[in-house]
Amino acid sequence: MGKKLNVLLIEDNLIEIMKMNRTISLLELEHTIHEAKNGEEALQFLEDKSNFPDIILLDLNMPKISGIEFLTILKSREDICHIPTIILTTSDNQKDLEACYKLGVSGYVLKPLKYEEYVKKIEILLEYWSMNELKKY
Repeated sequence: MGKKLNVLLIEDNLIEIMKMNRTISLLELEHTIHEAKNGEEALQFLEDKSNFPDIILLDLNMPKISGIEFLTILKSREDICHIPTIILTTSDNQKDLEACYKLGVSGYVLKPLKYEEYVKKIEILLEYWSMNELKKY
């Protein structure tokens, strides 16, 4: 396994947050997961440059600021546009997929229904990003 990641999970569903934390524990990963329940909380979190995330895992369907709106804001700001952002969603809508890639998303991962498949996807995703060279601030 590569380096320990500082991950910002932007997810409004408590069950999904618990599922992510359970998966990290099950896989015995030492990554730090920070949670934001919506785009507004995430933008506030990103104001603190001392605890910058290495990657962002972003749900699309959220209150206040949707995932696509958050991604639009993120990619328009010079100070945070470099953070690799991976969509983690149940939406297999082709328009969502295209919109996210046009905005510069680093990946688009569908949440599978079976927990075992979810664990495998998260394991692969985090393993890839922990080996990738990431820009530090």
